[in-house]
Amino acid sequence: MCPVTVDIAEQARLNESRDAHVPWKKWGPYLSERQWGTVREDYSDNGDAWNYLPHDHSRSRAYRWGEDGLGGLCDDQQRLCFAFALWNGRDAILKERLFGLTNSEGNHGEDVKEYYFYVDSTPTHSYMKFLYKYPQREFPYEDLVATNRKRSRDDMEYELLDTGAFDDDRYFDVFVEYAKETPDDMLVRVCVYNRGPQAATLHVLPTLWFRNTWSWGEDHRKPSLSKAGTAIHAVHDQLGEYWLHCEDAPEMLFTENETNTQRLWNQPNASPYVKDAFHAYLISGQRNAVNPAETGTKAAAHYMREVPAGGVATIRLRLASERLDNAFGGFDKIFDQRVAQADAFYRRITPNSLTDDQRRVHRQALAGMLWGKQYYYFDLELWLREHGSHPLLDMSRGNVRNAEWFHMLNADIISMPDKWEYPWYAAWDLAFHTVALALVDFDFAKEQLLLMLRSLYVHPSGQLPAYEWNFSDVNPPVHAAATLWLYKYERELGRADPRFLERSFQGLMLNFNWWVNRKDPSGRNVFAGGFLGLDNIGVFDRSAPLPTGGSLEQADGTAWMAFYCQCMLEMAVNLIEYDPMYEEVAFKFVQHFMWIAYAMDRRGEHQDEMWDEQDGFFYDLLRLPDGRTTRLRIRSLVGLLPLCASTVFEAPSITRYPKLMELIAQFRKRYPELIEQVAPTDGSFIGYNGRRLLSVLNKRKLVRVLRYMLDENEFLGPHGIRSLSLFHQKHPYAIDVAGHTYTVQYLPAESNTGMFGGNSNWRGPVWMPVNLLIVRALINLYSFYGNDFKVECPTGSGQQMTLFEVAQELVRRLSGTFLRDANGRRPVYGGTEKFQNDPHWRDLILFYEYFHGDNGAGLGASHQTGWTGLIAPMIDLFGRISAQEVLEMDRAHVMAQMGREQSSREPAQAK
Repeated sequence: MCPVTVDIAEQARLNESRDAHVPWKKWGPYLSERQWGTVREDYSDNGDAWNYLPHDHSRSRAYRWGEDGLGGLCDDQQRLCFAFALWNGRDAILKERLFGLTNSEGNHGEDVKEYYFYVDSTPTHSYMKFLYKYPQREFPYEDLVATNRKRSRDDMEYELLDTGAFDDDRYFDVFVEYAKETPDDMLVRVCVYNRGPQAATLHVLPTLWFRNTWSWGEDHRKPSLSKAGTAIHAVHDQLGEYWLHCEDAPEMLFTENETNTQRLWNQPNASPYVKDAFHAYLISGQRNAVNPAETGTKAAAHYMREVPAGGVATIRLRLASERLDNAFGGFDKIFDQRVAQADAFYRRITPNSLTDDQRRVHRQALAGMLWGKQYYYFDLELWLREHGSHPLLDMSRGNVRNAEWFHMLNADIISMPDKWEYPWYAAWDLAFHTVALALVDFDFAKEQLLLMLRSLYVHPSGQLPAYEWNFSDVNPPVHAAATLWLYKYERELGRADPRFLERSFQGLMLNFNWWVNRKDPSGRNVFAGGFLGLDNIGVFDRSAPLPTGGSLEQADGTAWMAFYCQCMLEMAVNLIEYDPMYEEVAFKFVQHFMWIAYAMDRRGEHQDEMWDEQDGFFYDLLRLPDGRTTRLRIRSLVGLLPLCASTVFEAPSITRYPKLMELIAQFRKRYPELIEQVAPTDGSFIGYNGRRLLSVLNKRKLVRVLRYMLDENEFLGPHGIRSLSLFHQKHPYAIDVAGHTYTVQYLPAESNTGMFGGNSNWRGPVWMPVNLLIVRALINLYSFYGNDFKVECPTGSGQQMTLFEVAQELVRRLSGTFLRDANGRRPVYGGTEKFQNDPHWRDLILFYEYFHGDNGAGLGASHQTGWTGLIAPMIDLFGRISAQEVLEMDRAHVMAQMGREQSSREPAQAK
């Protein structure tokens, strides 16, 4: 490996953060985009979180568990918060946070109705850039709600652009940039561009406030904000002192971050100065709404700027832990340095072979990942006490969600799927996040994986928490795969961390046992995990009791567990180097894998197994109460996931451990029928370069499944692998139960059912995480079978490809979703002409939750950079490696090329 040098300023900051504990990450974009309507803030009698604290209440009600803001930042415990409020002189509401539809208001579930973009960020947040597009016309709150409410599930969503709010370009581009001089000294620059044909006035209120921790009985010590010349002085018992320096001596406004009970419930306010005071002061003209003593717990600097047509107005601020005599001296020079350092950082970690447009997508995807970090605070024991539903202390109320998780205390910075629609973590999303985050901040990625295994998160039974709506829901077990991936990266970069691997392995052992004990009720090595993250992919709601009675044996659940076994086996093999005890542990997972794989297709002809020999595909199995079984012949990702359970071992990695080899040989002798079903059937148990393969699919099955997957009339779409075969567009699957017909039909876009909120769809669209797993499997299988094994791609084309070339083609289609095509259009934006043609919109990339199965248009949550940010490591990987490298190098080294020499992952001893 080439010697690594530290010549990048951002790398130096990362090294200082890791090695010297310099708190470069103390301040970051850790504010949610939406705290209203969340489970944590729900104190209703019926668990209706969306309506208990709606958007209309958010400006007036002090939050209990977190804060939200527009383009803001806070410290890593969210004690002191900073964000922007805007008013165009026409809106009925001061714009302090994002607006969107609740689950019941949208014709496809909840949806943010704003245009904002995470343009840039470094991993220490030494430089960040955010853009908010604000109409100069009155914001159409009522129109968005009323029009969407009238639309059916078969109609398109009614978006902000559709309202005419941006017609004639009458809007402001509000760019917010942050640059850190030191960990506790943050420069802030706001540039307001008027894109319209006439001069327009904008009120900009940089706002500083303390999260309310004093009104709930936890901490009665109240922090304070006060005017100090042209600065706002903040004092907090734990955080210390900070000053927000404001250029140009703006008007200073002060109030308290306290609920306006008078407005909400017609009850007297405890304080005359309340949370929505700035709204009342500006919009209603209530001059007495703000504190004339210029003190409080919420404060704003009020700037009013008339911006000429096509012009720009700039506002400069500085938030520092010291009062500075010359806060704006050298201000622009510091910004220029941080921008240049951010550019240098991304130049270094980005493959040289990428085009300018690929670099743009790569960088914005990673910026979105970094902006997606949020402080998440949830003390379940305290929350349940407040609800009168603590199972050990107070059960005066029943049926309160998450009561069985009373042990939980979450108070950390966590990577979120989306800080508006998903302002809460999701366990399996998070595992995928770490694969992308490792490109820029390897240490943070590892911390995130270990976080979910901590005793304050994982249930005593071993279950990982799913998400706050129902921590007991079941997500696919992908943490082991992510752990292994990160461990290999680091090992190949000269800083193997067996302690990280072992800490993760021990936690995952508990979780693996939970799966075996709770999700294999019959003890037959077939798994019924619930919806398993794939929402409405099945004919029935897989999280609810079956209308037929009986049970559902899930091909995807069973494949996930086979994959889990493989990853745990590989982790154990790596740990044998440090402790021989792991030889027997490794064999435990060999056995588990063999029995699970065999349960999916036993020797002989059976009708109660998942593999259908006639079709050459895996299906879920419905087991009825009387013992009869039927295969649910739906060609979906359920049947492709067994392909992902493919792991290859390098020649020396297992054979050098005699005890393990002896145990495996004994097992093969005792159970030859198992080996025949899961290993290559042509006698070639040893592949290219002496490699060993563990796969649910033997070679014959692999060929048959790939014929479906690579058929453009089935799974292979122009922008990736569809979640349901196109075959079901003309041939829906239907089953009659007790006079009711349940149907699954190919739906390339939004769902037409209300299952799981109605805003998710696994019946046709392309989803990035499973496409990544398929790419991983194809590269693994290629490293075993080599260049001699080729398949038709696309099926029926006559074009033969190696599995490496198939993986490459798949990534080309996936990345083509975001890249400009030959006509200069980005498929992700479909027919939205503003995004396709306007120079102020067309290079701003949104990373949606999922994508139209036929044309690649973005669908679902518009900012779910979380797992859609996986496009960055996929672009990165194929910008670096060749097929020959995959064959000739250790696969771990190949995967480490994904971000080779990346600064966030240099050896600690690098000089």
